[in-house]
Order: sequence, then structure tokens, then C-alpha cells
Amino acid sequence: MIASTLARRIKLVGLDVDGVLTDGGIYLGDVGGMAQEFKRYDIQDGLGIRFLRAAGIKVVILTGRVSEGVRLRATELDVDELVQDAQARKLPALKRILERFDFKLEETAFVGDDFPDDPVLRAVGLPVAVANAAPEIRALCTVQLTRSGGSGAVREFAEMLLKARGDWERVVSDYLAERVDTKLEVLR
Repeated sequence: MIASTLARRIKLVGLDVDGVLTDGGIYLGDVGGMAQEFKRYDIQDGLGIRFLRAAGIKVVILTGRVSEGVRLRATELDVDELVQDAQARKLPALKRILERFDFKLEETAFVGDDFPDDPVLRAVGLPVAVANAAPEIRALCTVQLTRSGGSGAVREFAEMLLKARGDWERVVSDYLAERVDTKLEVLR
């Protein structure tokens, strides 16, 4: 449960990738003589990100791996910023992003699962752990989700945050209204 006063203060949500947007598994293979990396994403997480953005919340992805697949997914989700840093220097990257948006750490939520997320989770106003997070990470988070990474955890958090802010009904209603076409043609 997130207090409504805290929820309304959040202006930016940061997300880890492996273990949060994915189940943490990495598929490596050879396609046409080229090494390829694949990840599986949960479609409901994507809609949760869309709902966060529709409520005026910035969404950024901070990951400690560099992957073309992550870039493609971030582009598809139209996130506000993507940082891929093989050294997993997430906190300095987040601070630079917040400075550009003129936001504070206290106005930020971050969803993480493992030790590379520790510095960020200790610094933000709303630290969030997925169900499959390392015990040490879960212990330092204000919110512990019931869903695991790659299995709708981001959607669970988006719904929780937006309901606490009083935005959930509106963003869902707006989303559904965009999908009603009064000129539907019936196929015979």
C-alpha cells in the first residue's frame, strides 16, 4: 500500500530491466553467424508503463547491461529515457536525468531486484522491490510487490501507484475510449 500523499509526490519512475521488466533470463544464440541476445517481456508491464505516462509520470529505464533488444523495447514503450551502462552506475545516471527534468530524488520511485539497484533504492523517495528480489533488496524497500520480474510486476506497481494518486480510473477510461471506433465495419 502506498500513501496517497507519497504517491502524488512521485514525478518519475525508474525501472531496472533484468529481473524487473524481464524474468532475469538471458537467451544467447547464434543467428546467421551473429551472436544474439533475447529477453522476454510481459505485455501487461508495457501497458502499465503507458498508464504511468498518461498520468504525467516520466518513466526511465536504467540497466547494467547493454542490449539492442532493450533499446528496441524502450523505443516501443516510448519511455522518457534509457540508460544502458555496463558498469551499472545507475545512481549517477539517475541524478543526471533528474537534473534535466528538474526533479528531486524524493519525487522518484525505482523498481529493482538485485544489488546493482541498491544505491538507487537507498536514495529515492519510493523504493520498490519485485517479488523475486534478493532478500537484502526487499528489506530496504518501502513497497514489496507480489509479482515477480517479467511476470507483471511493473503493471502491479503502476496500478498501485495510480490508484493511490487517484488517477487509475481516468487513465483506464481514457485508454478504453481511444479504442472505441464508432465506424466499425462488420465483416461478412
